[in-house]
Amino acid sequence: MNGISAWVRRLSPWLLPAATLAAWFWAAKLGWISARVFPAPWEVWDAAFKLAASGALAEHLGISAARAAVGFAIGGGLGFALGLANGLFPLAERLLDTSVQMIRNIPHLALIPLVILWFGIDETAKVFLVTLGVFFPIYANTFHGVRTVDRQLLEMGRVYGLGGFGLFRAVVFPAALPSILVGVRYALGFMWLTLIVAETIATTSGIGYLAMSAREFMQTDVVVLAILLYALLGKAADALARGLERRWLRWHPSYQAE
Repeated sequence: MNGISAWVRRLSPWLLPAATLAAWFWAAKLGWISARVFPAPWEVWDAAFKLAASGALAEHLGISAARAAVGFAIGGGLGFALGLANGLFPLAERLLDTSVQMIRNIPHLALIPLVILWFGIDETAKVFLVTLGVFFPIYANTFHGVRTVDRQLLEMGRVYGLGGFGLFRAVVFPAALPSILVGVRYALGFMWLTLIVAETIATTSGIGYLAMSAREFMQTDVVVLAILLYALLGKAADALARGLERRWLRWHPSYQAE
């Protein structure tokens, strides 16, 4: 019974997507959805099979994944470093946080015209937008995590002779890690959202380009396929972040309960 319960628990998050897919299938089968408005599931599958057979699907997926990874690494690294600096050092917070908060309130996608003027329409513009998209969630959550470390834990660490980097490694960073990982999950969502828009900027590769070129030729099956790919990539990234939470926060009572 325990084995059955475990499988039910694992599969239950997929019940709603599976029901939606079944409803889509039968609505298309019964002719309730016009093929011109929304393609049937098997048409999307055929489009995926043809693109995969030609090698175009893997090529566009690889390019989009590379853009996302580079932008996430740069933006996430900068956000993490600045969040730590401002959280640990009051002087850094006084000098930098106000400026960061002012920039944070500017919608980064509103900068697209300026980014094109700065970098043109090559890869730099797309990576820059993704970098901006992931920077602020990780910065804000890292800063919050460091600043909300329990003072009693800090005092206990000092009683045991910890200080400087030792106190940071043994107390501050582990205590801030849950908040940092929340920022990572938010940032992964912003990463794909930003990439969708960035890849509509006069590009010749990537999933966004695949959708935009399909739109010009009224290929709704390819457009829906691109949307589904973004959804699957977003879910995969979120699953990766949750895996890191389970691995790195095994000591935390809330995550042990999962």
